[in-house]
Amino acid sequence: MTVAAIAQLLIALAFVSIPLVRHRYGAAAKAAAEAELNRQGVRPGVLAEHGMRFDAGGHETWAPLSIALAMTGLAVLNLAGNPWGQTLTWIGQVLVVLVNIVILYSNLTAAKGVEAAFAKTGDPELARIDAGRFLAAAEGAFPRWVMPYLQNSRHAIVFGGSILVFIALLAA
Repeated sequence: MTVAAIAQLLIALAFVSIPLVRHRYGAAAKAAAEAELNRQGVRPGVLAEHGMRFDAGGHETWAPLSIALAMTGLAVLNLAGNPWGQTLTWIGQVLVVLVNIVILYSNLTAAKGVEAAFAKTGDPELARIDAGRFLAAAEGAFPRWVMPYLQNSRHAIVFGGSILVFIALLAA
């Protein structure tokens, strides 16, 4: 189960990268997004009014860190040879794969999701925002290595590492 534990620790690191990058570059992304909204004629402060963030606040921190802690805990159990490690890994690893599928889907459909969220507010100013340009401006504020390289590497580590974990479980 050492292979599974190593894969789980790599998965934990992949999830920790999310709030770290957002903490470091989120303010620049917010400024770029607000500048784009200004170009589109949207009033200042609309992001804050609707709770939109690009930093590591809220669920952008607690969710990935919770997953990282869970993966680390499972890795410790597996390294210790605790039989609960295997049982809990089956459950936890499946949940991590499912969560990452949701994250991947959200990444691929971000513009549509933002447009739908803006439309739901009933605020006509938000409904007319070009979400694609808005998101492109925010993403452009992150260093080139973040998107697509870190983002794709993180998905590869989570999916590939999970496959290794499942193989290790089946071989145990």
